[in-house]
Amino acid sequence: MLRWFGNDLNWIVAGLVAAALVAGLSILAGVPFLIAVIIGGLGFAGLVFVLPPRQLFEGLDEKTLGKGQLAQLRDLLAAAEAPRRQLAMAAETIEDPEVRLRARHLAEISGEIIGRVEANPASAAAVRRFLTYYLPRAAEIADGYRLLEHKRNPDTRRLTEINTVLIKLEDAFAHYADGLVDAALGTLDADLKLLQATLKQDLGR
Repeated sequence: MLRWFGNDLNWIVAGLVAAALVAGLSILAGVPFLIAVIIGGLGFAGLVFVLPPRQLFEGLDEKTLGKGQLAQLRDLLAAAEAPRRQLAMAAETIEDPEVRLRARHLAEISGEIIGRVEANPASAAAVRRFLTYYLPRAAEIADGYRLLEHKRNPDTRRLTEINTVLIKLEDAFAHYADGLVDAALGTLDADLKLLQATLKQDLGR
């Protein structure tokens, strides 16, 4: 059952259809607004379950990696999605603007890394430690900052300590993200040198 709540696409489509339904019923059909909202809500709930959410690595031939390995990668990214969401939610409720921006940046980088792994499953090994350790810890720490911040008498020393760790985590997140980009570039430098040599040979300059 939880798989229906693991992807946003079916929620987005259902929301758009429900909004259009409410507008159509209340404006065009003259249905009372409250009744139109109730009908729209029921339609939204139904569509969320009827529309299948997009699966991770959808369209990827299982022969490329093997069914077992593909299932492991799906589990890896599905497990990473929960702390990514937790991190994003914490970022939106942290009051300190600098820390809020930092937590938001961490959530953005984590989403970027997850997206790159989905686009290139072979890169999962390079960021497994990030997905299984750094990302969950970052989510817990950011959420801890949020909770401490909302105390009546916040411990400023602990808040400062957490912020210092978040700064280091930001560097670690960037390191893993840049590592995936470097890996994607592959033989770019060698290709450039070969291309330049070929152009020089053909054009004489």
